[in-house]
Amino acid sequence: MSDPPTPSFPAVEKEEWYAGGLRFRCTQCGNCCTGPPGAVWFDEAEGRRMAALLGLDIDAFLSRYAHRIDGKWSLAERKTEHGYDCIFLDRGSADGKAVCAVYDARPMQCRTWPFWEGNLRSLRAWRTAKHRTPCAGMDCGPLIPIERIRILRDALPD
Repeated sequence: MSDPPTPSFPAVEKEEWYAGGLRFRCTQCGNCCTGPPGAVWFDEAEGRRMAALLGLDIDAFLSRYAHRIDGKWSLAERKTEHGYDCIFLDRGSADGKAVCAVYDARPMQCRTWPFWEGNLRSLRAWRTAKHRTPCAGMDCGPLIPIERIRILRDALPD
């Protein structure tokens, strides 16, 4: 005699801890654009958009503003009193705001901050990112709904 068939149940996804949304408003402090040496990854299309915005061909853009790390392109950094600033971070505005020289063409990595998978793993990871960066805009400003957070979270390649 054989065992009865095992009933199959649909997979139940665990609800994200941020199911109610998260608050975020960029304060233009520049803290997410500086820190220890790191990488601001970009792909070919993003590189071409940044180059076009700056009025450069892609080769000139890459030689001036980028370098390879393990075969991938990253924006260059410069050492400042704040840490290693992204090459495009401008802290010289009259109102004290930090602005991005390529904001309209910035890489997806920049567009999706702070909704990176690592920051969303848990409330603890979110709070750690908020304090490590430090990012005054996290937990402030308008409520970003979970649907938008998922889009931003999933926009970066693995």
